[in-house]
Amino acid sequence: MSTTQWNTRILQAGSFRLDGGGMFGIIPQAIWRKWSKPDPENRIGLQCNLVLLEDGEHRVLVECGYGEKWSEKDRGIFAMEKRTAVDALEEIGVAPGEITHVILTHLHFDHAGALTRWSDPAAGDDGGFVSGFPQAQIMVQKQEWDDARSNRSTMTKTYLASHLQPIAEQITLLEGACEPLPGIQVGPMPGHTWGQQCVSWSDTDRRFIFPGDVCPTRAHVHPSASMAYDVEPWTNMNSKISLLKRCRDEGRSMVLGHDPDQPLVDVTAVEGRSESFTLEPVLVKN
Repeated sequence: MSTTQWNTRILQAGSFRLDGGGMFGIIPQAIWRKWSKPDPENRIGLQCNLVLLEDGEHRVLVECGYGEKWSEKDRGIFAMEKRTAVDALEEIGVAPGEITHVILTHLHFDHAGALTRWSDPAAGDDGGFVSGFPQAQIMVQKQEWDDARSNRSTMTKTYLASHLQPIAEQITLLEGACEPLPGIQVGPMPGHTWGQQCVSWSDTDRRFIFPGDVCPTRAHVHPSASMAYDVEPWTNMNSKISLLKRCRDEGRSMVLGHDPDQPLVDVTAVEGRSESFTLEPVLVKN
């Protein structure tokens, strides 16, 4: 296993809202609303948190958010901020064409939507949708890619062809735990989807893991706090427990993909309770 260390920057690529009941599954509203306050439409606030990793040769984006290709109706349903991964990258002086790799935990719209964008005739595009990161290898588990292309999901409109077909030739399929780039490891994290993966790496003073939607926010640290969208809630619960134990044992910080306030957290075990943990916010330094 490589010891390559990556300069790490956490980026925000747009806020949005989803139904609180859907986000917490079997947890009663009387409990989850204490963890995450809903709006009048019962939606809770979320964020698309991404990570940019740089080693002087590569620029790797972990996740890419929901992107730009949404109607005003869709934006209203999900309360989508008009902000994307491109905006977040441009703020730190990085152009989409400079991204060498995109690693995705899974291919739901709020994680993979920015893989493509509307074409720009002024830039010589032919029309329709084109790659949002034209020079990048896009890395995802083969199981996830196959499921996405076949639309195997509890939701009918989250694996969208407009996100996937234009970038099919850029896809690098991964199978199980591996190290697709020096110092970056991926591993299966099933439950939310069958093919979901986590991503782990290190910088000069911290070890990280990006868990995907096995634990999207701090409020989801409870083992049973899984989404109604999960294909296998019991599997997701066990993946989460395993993940939290790994973070405790290896001293890894988690970057939470959807926490609206504190994306970087440390995992602390609750004394005397073998499968109970708390997530302590860590100051983000970009």
